[in-house]
Amino acid sequence: MQLNYKSFGTGFPVIILHGLLGSLDNWQTIAKKIGEQFTVYIIDQRNHGKSPHTDEFGYELLSADLLEFMDTHNIPQAHLVGHSMGGKVVMQFALHHADRVAKLVVVDVAPVQYGDRHSDVFGALFAADAEHAESREQVEKVLRAKLDNDETTVQFLMKGLNRDDDGKHFTWKFNAKVLWDHYTEISDAVTGTPFEGETLFIKGQKSSYVTSSNYGEIMDLFPDNELVEIKEAGHWVHAEKPAEFTAEVLKFLLK
Repeated sequence: MQLNYKSFGTGFPVIILHGLLGSLDNWQTIAKKIGEQFTVYIIDQRNHGKSPHTDEFGYELLSADLLEFMDTHNIPQAHLVGHSMGGKVVMQFALHHADRVAKLVVVDVAPVQYGDRHSDVFGALFAADAEHAESREQVEKVLRAKLDNDETTVQFLMKGLNRDDDGKHFTWKFNAKVLWDHYTEISDAVTGTPFEGETLFIKGQKSSYVTSSNYGEIMDLFPDNELVEIKEAGHWVHAEKPAEFTAEVLKFLLK
């Protein structure tokens, strides 16, 4: 699995994994800032961005992809940062390959099973029928209608819209069909041997992904953890409050 990636800076390695329907492009500004202190790798996970699109998907597979990436790039150990789905990947990895993880940063997700939070998003993507759309505006109009003008979500999805190789049709950077087919696995909990290393959980104040009801599972699997809440931020903490988010990550990694 030859994952697409970019790297910045020099020093101890930090690997950053994006969330569902995202790409490494979402993290470039933050990666450059963290790259002033570390070597930062931002990765397109499989079925996202410019990495291979396959019919298989799940956390064991994505964790194996990460292990292969580290081995291929001669990274014996790294700090790992993951948002949402990427957060579950780095948790899965730490629970099974603790010796390869120095510190762990998990962004706005817990290691638990979630209910359906994305059927409206996938419904909007399929309704937009990007392949047959004549303009970006046409796609955006459908997304707005289907998502009740949720500006944050619409703009996030529009970042994933590209022209295909021949320039004649639009296409999504992510493999929407396969991701929807495997949505049950994406919603699943992660399990394994508790990770005893230092772990930072960052949550958005307005987000409901990390709550008092699932903090027990966090404590069970990541006992040496601290939780930081970013004020006035939702689920996309890093995009909504990048300066505050980056400061918390650097403070944790440099201590």
